[in-house]
Formats: sequence, structure tokens, C-alpha cells
Amino acid sequence: MLSLSRKTLIVLLCGGIILTLSVGLRSTFGLFLKPMSDSLGWGRETFAFAIALQNIVWGLVQPLTGALADRYGSGRVVLGGAIAYAAGLYLMSVTAGPVALVLSAGVLMGFALSATSFAVVLGAVGRAAPEAHRSTALGVASSLGSLGQFVMLPIGQTLISSSGWAFALVAMGLISLVMVPLSAGVVGRQGQGLNAATMSMRGALHDALRHRGYILLFLGFFVCGFQVMFMATHLPAYIADNRLPAGMGATALATVGLFNIVGSYVWPVIAGRTSKSMTLAVLYLARAVVIGLFLMVPLSTASLLVFAAAIGFMWLATVPVTTALVGQIFGVRYVSTLFGIVFLGHQIGSFLGVWLGGYLFDLTGSYNLVWYLTIALGVVAALLHWPINEKRVDWALAEEAV
Repeated sequence: MLSLSRKTLIVLLCGGIILTLSVGLRSTFGLFLKPMSDSLGWGRETFAFAIALQNIVWGLVQPLTGALADRYGSGRVVLGGAIAYAAGLYLMSVTAGPVALVLSAGVLMGFALSATSFAVVLGAVGRAAPEAHRSTALGVASSLGSLGQFVMLPIGQTLISSSGWAFALVAMGLISLVMVPLSAGVVGRQGQGLNAATMSMRGALHDALRHRGYILLFLGFFVCGFQVMFMATHLPAYIADNRLPAGMGATALATVGLFNIVGSYVWPVIAGRTSKSMTLAVLYLARAVVIGLFLMVPLSTASLLVFAAAIGFMWLATVPVTTALVGQIFGVRYVSTLFGIVFLGHQIGSFLGVWLGGYLFDLTGSYNLVWYLTIALGVVAALLHWPINEKRVDWALAEEAV
């Protein structure tokens, strides 16, 4: 059992619910690809490009929102992000052309997600939790984010089926406003990490960017983004193309979310007791194996649900483990900033995974090439994480070097 102070529990609870809403609502976007594209007469690349741009904007802005959270507190950043989140969903609902979709779903939602998701929220949780329980606390918060995927996907599918995609977006925008009052629960600023008195943002960035392990984490997280966002965006359309029963796309992604609740807790606990870099290597290799087996077996409702459960167990488990590893190596004072930069790698991968999925489908009429690429990248990511040195950086020496 976690032994946490009342203040830490409040941060953990509010942060976890914020992730539930932010990640959960975002996970429904794949359900809109086909109905919006069909209704507005666009090819799949148009919607895919908007979501791909969302991911790259999210990644590019993430170091900035992370730095703002480290300096001024996560609560203020989440508050602004929650308002932008609701506005972005509403503007998506009234989109009349590709440019409007790019600006709403792409640019505005990208900013909103950078302010309400992992780097900012897990940074607050990581600073609040004692080091002995940090990995587990991050896992609990991430599990609540996974719960959002499990809960929001059926809600999103029901809203689309009963009232259309435009109404569904408006309704989800209203739901997102619940993050506004919750932002008051994650107001804490930077904690006191190793040699906190001598730390500076400049010193932290200087040392991190020279650290081989930090660069490898950046490259490895690129793979995570490519794999997860390709599947989150294109799996419902892939399922529909293969003539499985209606609604199986939402069911599959909801199953991913359900098992991700377990995986997001279990993997950080394992990482906290063993090696975080080795845990990440095993995770990426296991993803590659599961995807390969999924493609080898004839697609059916049963095989799809088994795949969704297996991949869900590993879905976002990389996030709390990567956050914990950044905090372990560099301390927690600037963890939102440093994780935000690593997360940029994730979002570059997300951009390519989403966009290539749509582009190559329109070009070849199949998702096969992208599926094969996700397998190869999983093996590469496992090899990248294997040699990471988890030893904590001596910040005092780092300060003297700059």
C-alpha cells in the first residue's frame, strides 16, 4: 500500500482524473475518422493529417508548457489547457473545410493536450510523491488516464451513433470543462531534488542534452508515439474495412483502455523494483511480438479482442516508466521540462504514424506497410533502451560545467 500525505493524495487524485478526461477524450478521435471523412467528402489523409499535426504541435509545445508548470505550477497550465480543450472540440464540431479542421483539431487541440496530459500532470505527481513510492504513484495516475480510454470510447461511439459526430464533439467539449475545477488540485510548484539549491533550468537542459541515455529515451519514445497513435487513429477504420461487426472499433479501443489500466500500474511497479531501462526494452520488444502475431492470425472478433487486451497491457505503460527514469537520472525539480522534451520525440513519432497510416492507405489501399513498420520499430526501440545508464547525474558538477 502507498503511504502518502494528504496533500500528495489530493495531487494524485486530481491529476489522475485530469488524465482520465484528457487522455480518454483524446482516445475517441479515431472513431471520428471514417464518419467525418465520409460526411464531408474527404479522403482519410485529410483527417489523418489534422490529427498528425495535433501530435506534432503537442510535442513542440510540450517543453514550453512543461517549463511553465515547473516555474509557475501545474494548476495554472492545466486551467488554460482545459479551456482550450473545450474550445477545440467545439470548433471541430462546426468545421466546414480542411483548413478549419487543421486549426481546431490540429493546432488548438495540440496545445490543449500539451497542457493537460502526461508531462504536466505526471510532473506534478512526481514532485509530490516521495522517491520510494514515485514509480508506483506515477503508475496509479497513468492507470486513471487509461480508465478514461475505457470509459470515454463507449460514450463517444454511443454519441456518434445516436446523434451524429458533430453533437458528439460538442458533448465531449462540455465534459472536458470538468478539468477546470480539478486544476486547483495540482497547484504545486517544483520540489527540492538533488542539490536543489544549485540547480538551474539552464544547467538541467545542458546536462540532459549531453547525456547519452536522455538521447536514447528521446529516440525510443519516438517509436512509442508511432505505434500507439497509428493504432489509436486507424484501428477502427482497419476493423471496419475488414467487415467486422459495427462498433467493434470502439470495443477494441475500449478493451485496450481496460487492460491499460492494469498495465499502467503493473509495469511501473516492476520498474521500481528492477531496472527501468530493461523494463522499457522488454515492453517494446513485447509490443513487436504481439503486433506480429496479430497480423499472422486470421482477423476475427476473438483475435481482435485478444490483441486489444495484449497490446492494451503495454499501451501507455512506457509513459510512467519513462517519466520515473527521467526523474531518477536528473531529479524531479525540472521533470516536466525534461520529460516534455523527451515527449517531443514521442509526438514526432505520433505525427508520422498517424499521417503515414492515412497516406499509405490512400496510396496502396492497405495498412500493411505501416503495420510491418511498427514491428520493426519495436525491435529498434528495445535495442535503444538496453544500454541506458540509470545512475543519477551529479547536478553540482553539471552546474560547474556551464
